Amino acid sequence: MKKGKGAAKAMEILEALGRIHGARDMVPVGSVQVSGVSYGNIGEHGLAFLEEWAAMGSKAVVPATMNPGGSDRRIWKSLGFSAAYVRKQERVIKALEGLGIRPSLTCTPYHVGVTPKLGEHVAWAESSAVCFANSVLGARTNREGGPSAIAAALTGLTPRHTLHTDEGRLPTRVIEVRCLVPAAADAGALGYLVGRLVSSDKNGGVPFLTGTTPPAGPERLTWLKALGAGMAASGSVGLYHLDCVTPEAAAQGSKLAKAAKQKSVVDSLDEGRRALNCGKGKLDVVAVGCPHASPEDLTRILRLLNWRKAKVPFWIFVAEDVRKHAGETGVAAALGRCGATLVADTCIVVAPLQELGIHTVATDSAKAAFYLPSHHGAGVYFGSLEQNVEAALRGFWKEAPDA
Repeated sequence: MKKGKGAAKAMEILEALGRIHGARDMVPVGSVQVSGVSYGNIGEHGLAFLEEWAAMGSKAVVPATMNPGGSDRRIWKSLGFSAAYVRKQERVIKALEGLGIRPSLTCTPYHVGVTPKLGEHVAWAESSAVCFANSVLGARTNREGGPSAIAAALTGLTPRHTLHTDEGRLPTRVIEVRCLVPAAADAGALGYLVGRLVSSDKNGGVPFLTGTTPPAGPERLTWLKALGAGMAASGSVGLYHLDCVTPEAAAQGSKLAKAAKQKSVVDSLDEGRRALNCGKGKLDVVAVGCPHASPEDLTRILRLLNWRKAKVPFWIFVAEDVRKHAGETGVAAALGRCGATLVADTCIVVAPLQELGIHTVATDSAKAAFYLPSHHGAGVYFGSLEQNVEAALRGFWKEAPDA
């Protein structure tokens, strides 16, 4: 056991979770990603819990990063955040820093230098990050809660069960995709449908998808990221296998698929697109970058804008390190001249939208489109990145001709 009251408390939490899940032992982790960072989500009770734990004096013993908080730390005033809200948010970040957790404030730690190796055990918490780590990188993590992730950071350990084991990573259902899935937003809609299909499977389901592949080039990772984020939102999927693409599916192929006891077919994305599209009336903001955008995503958005000026606020959510890189390369300034704003440290899902006067959002993110109505009562226009860029330039949403 590690020294300090905080680490002792952490081990108590991990041992209790291990007993609940039937873990056979603890496994060392290479990194930790902590959720429950937004003050809007955790409130006063959550803040008091973190400050009390931080006061115990224990520190993270492995690299640990934070999920997005509730506000941008640099440009909050120009975006309309109140000083009172930002002060509360800063106390949350300070408490987590006291526990030795780095304020990366992103759901894409793999865009800021934290990229686990194939087979490496980690303890990540944010749903899309967990799905990306397990599926695309081939790392091993369960979907941690905020306290269990902190506990893993303070001890360097996590209970070995479910997605940390070979048997827990076997597919529960083959999903045969019989329609085109060309763009990242389409992958998000597919993910939404898959998440619902496997939601009743054991441990939230592990789908094995056949019949579709991501596009080549820089959009490949964005497509894979959107696919996992969609199914992690509508279900509780922490791992998917994509035939011939993701590491374990590419290595084991049909042998792995045979472990699945059930099969489903997706022959159209229309139901998913309709379910994610509930927008009506005036468009308040176009929000992309959920999960946080990569440098390659920013270059593509700039190309789509083509030096034209947005007529409504156009927010692109990124990690602060990605924003700094965009500043160094001139991409941030170019996007700014087109009326787009790089927003860091937070995301459209956990920001206090009602306080910001935002009631209707356009997005290319199935995850955001799934959560915004229930979390904020917001209306959502959901469509491709191209549709979102055109909506920003036009100032209102227009359905695609074939929608």
